[in-house]
Amino acid sequence: MGIHINPSILSADFADLTGELQRIRNADMAHVDVMDNHFVPNLTFGPPVVERIHAVSPIPLDAHLMIEDPDTWAPVYAEIGCQSVTFHLEAAAAPVRLARELRAAGARASVAVRPATPIEPLIDLLPEFDQVLIMTVEPGFGGQKFLDVCLPKIRRMREAISASGLDVMLQVDGGVSASTIERAVDAGANVLVAGSAVYGADDADAAIASLRATAERVAEH
Repeated sequence: MGIHINPSILSADFADLTGELQRIRNADMAHVDVMDNHFVPNLTFGPPVVERIHAVSPIPLDAHLMIEDPDTWAPVYAEIGCQSVTFHLEAAAAPVRLARELRAAGARASVAVRPATPIEPLIDLLPEFDQVLIMTVEPGFGGQKFLDVCLPKIRRMREAISASGLDVMLQVDGGVSASTIERAVDAGANVLVAGSAVYGADDADAAIASLRATAERVAEH
């Protein structure tokens, strides 16, 4: 499946999102954290802003919806052009139906779990998803420390995906940096979301290239 680096624009300068998106044009996708101040204690973007981000972004959007009632709102993000839409298992009333709606709208269907949420309920449902996101911090804020306690869960999900024979991507989001990416990839992640590790660098393109090179080296072994 290869390694994918998806920088989170949560760490970008919101006053110049067009310029900040250009800084990561060599990434695979731009990770857009949608927060509603209910599911998580923070408030970021809604559909009108994400639609505008999609219009100016040089790369596809990977929308991560940390919101209540994704059953209603997630398809909206697919319709405005997000290539991948992630909703939280904890918030969805009907995750299989929602995943099918996202696929029908032309987006990759992705499901996320918080650090304390077990992955076992997802294993039998893997054919319904294109990606599983395992949070390695508590969602809501950027710049948090990577939780190594999540590594066994990443390994179990990688084993389940491999056993299924499906082309399901395994994303990790939270505290991914030059010092943690090796552990995440070694555990089985192949889509890495990095915020401050990219936008905190003077040269975001070089930071992306360095993270990608490290991840690919680990993945080859």
